[in-house]
Amino acid sequence: MLDQTKKTGHRSVVVNEFTNSVLDPDSPMLGPLEDGGTLIANTAPGCWGPMITPSLRGGHEVTRPVEVVGAEVGDGLAIRIRDVTVTSIATASGHDSSPEGFCLGDPYVAARCPKCDALWPETHVEGIGQDSVRCNVCNEPVKPFEIVHGYTVTFDDSRHVGVTLPQAAAEKVGQNANHYAALPDGSHQHSILNYAPSDMPATLIRMRPFLGQLGSCPSRAMPDSHNAGDFGAFLVGAPHDYAITADQLAEHKTDGHLDIDAVRAGAILVAPVKVKGGGLYLGDMHAGQGDGEIAGHTMDVAGSVTLQVEVLKDYPIDGPVLFPLVEDLPPMARPFSAEEKARGARLAERWGIGELEPTAPVSVIGTAANLNDAIDNGLERAATLLDMSVAEVRNRATVNGAIEIGRAPGVIQVTFLAPLARLDAVGLGDYAREQYGV
Repeated sequence: MLDQTKKTGHRSVVVNEFTNSVLDPDSPMLGPLEDGGTLIANTAPGCWGPMITPSLRGGHEVTRPVEVVGAEVGDGLAIRIRDVTVTSIATASGHDSSPEGFCLGDPYVAARCPKCDALWPETHVEGIGQDSVRCNVCNEPVKPFEIVHGYTVTFDDSRHVGVTLPQAAAEKVGQNANHYAALPDGSHQHSILNYAPSDMPATLIRMRPFLGQLGSCPSRAMPDSHNAGDFGAFLVGAPHDYAITADQLAEHKTDGHLDIDAVRAGAILVAPVKVKGGGLYLGDMHAGQGDGEIAGHTMDVAGSVTLQVEVLKDYPIDGPVLFPLVEDLPPMARPFSAEEKARGARLAERWGIGELEPTAPVSVIGTAANLNDAIDNGLERAATLLDMSVAEVRNRATVNGAIEIGRAPGVIQVTFLAPLARLDAVGLGDYAREQYGV
């Protein structure tokens, strides 16, 4: 007989609502989504658009968190990324600077008008260019960020490649920015296309879309772009309302802001649950990015996303684990071929070793204020996950893996072939089998 007291959820949830760039566990969640259900979302661009919209408080504009039935603190959310499709026709980006006088401590979190001194002022757009965003009260340009060197890029109809535009074309796009950005109806941001940068025209660019933000709600109100150990470090001792201590950052963040280019269609991401219901959210889709996102920003786009989500009970670590596509694995971490296994078996027999241990790829995410500390964080998480020493993880990542950079200053992946029995012990083995056929 069906247990009438057990909470049920929707088989699918469609999300087209956004936060004010703050992830707040006390705000009502959407849903609920049933365990194993499908989430479909229309996402808004992250980074530059929200960065030039002073009323937004986190540097991104992500979807409102969704409750997943059965997700309890200490569990994980296993997220199969079914589809990531770019809907923007064009976007703009570039390397930034932060002019003085336009923020209280952090331009991502606490933008201010330098004339009327309002924090998080409401603004409007007049014309195009880097003075186009203006305060509603005093009409002063408000620009917590400027583009030092930037580009406007438009995409082909099949969304395979993009080309960067010369000045006249970039300005034409900027005059109808919201259309070319395909901003969702619920988005509050000013499109960065209004800036119309054109410092790098006639460059051909490959598209390889992925999600820069995908994860679960932190257990304390936190600006969305700072839900990770590197950007989150800017909150420690900050002068604005979202200041926290280092211990609070470690306790509450879920590392949903990854900027790892392997978080794309076909991958499986496992996120830690730190609030009841999980609070699954996403956004900051990128049309493509090289490892490190070394310019500080990449091609932020609107898009449509389909995810399938299930609850993983008793998840043992406080950060994400990724099962990338095979082609996204470093060469030393890829599953062994049948020929390699046969050669290894013959060698093992020659030396009386017996059966070789079955292994499968896994990528454990580490974050911190800098890359060295992020590597240590990733190694420690991997050791806890697989119940082995950090020294053993170092060895396995050296001979059968790699350390990869997601984002500077401090997001990395510890990717290696792990004993399948250790993955089974924490409920991850079947995801590895599904992904790699091991």
